[in-house]
Amino acid sequence: MTISLSAIHIYPVKALSGISLAQAVVTSRGLQNDRRFMVIDADHQFLTQREYPKMATVWVEIENGEVIFSAPDMDSVSFAATPRELPTRTVQVWSSHVRAHTVTPEADQWLSDYLGADVRLVYMPDSAERQISPAYARIGEIVSFADGYPLLIVSEASLADLNMRIVANGGQALLMNRFRPNLVITGCAAFAEDRLGEVVIGEAVFRAVKPCARCQVTTTDQADGVVRGPEPLQTLATFRDSPNGVLFGMNLIPVKLGSVKVGDRVTLVA
Repeated sequence: MTISLSAIHIYPVKALSGISLAQAVVTSRGLQNDRRFMVIDADHQFLTQREYPKMATVWVEIENGEVIFSAPDMDSVSFAATPRELPTRTVQVWSSHVRAHTVTPEADQWLSDYLGADVRLVYMPDSAERQISPAYARIGEIVSFADGYPLLIVSEASLADLNMRIVANGGQALLMNRFRPNLVITGCAAFAEDRLGEVVIGEAVFRAVKPCARCQVTTTDQADGVVRGPEPLQTLATFRDSPNGVLFGMNLIPVKLGSVKVGDRVTLVA
């Protein structure tokens, strides 16, 4: 059975909508342009769809070196994809504290108006190095503003298995975007991700480090920002429960950088 890469997704701003790509560059922090921006509150704490499900409906594009935000009933706003070094502040994402640049007052105001809260947009510059949890990382391995690890991989077979169970329980099948993966693979058995040791895709090599414990964000419809719970958490809890929560997908750390593209052969090493 040939396993291949069927989709690539980046999320330039943590918690906002994603972008599907035909190819991407793997950097030490994850895919290029993935989660280098983040929305924070007045206390410099990170914000996600847990607090504001509506964040799912901020559409993000990158064109000609600019990030563009658009949303229902809003004019668009744009700013540099690699902002110049503006004033810095220490921001918090989970237990990590990292220096980040402010972006533009226009972007701050746009997001504040749309979300109905006083928020700010920040950018992680190359000079900022947020360390991965030492329980799973090697010295020097870093991550963007992602929850904990540079990349998340999920197989189409795993989603198909989950959807079969959800439908059998009277629910509706879900799209892959509920789980916000970076890499989607096809051609393997359901939950083959659980048994990964190393993954080779295109020019890049990744180390599988930790199954992903899923949170309430998976209950939010990514098309309209409406919480539709209790699925998928209700069904996942019946067969994917663990001391760390219900599991779906595998976190990866890059060990060899390079490019990946849809259609690349995927080699899974247990």
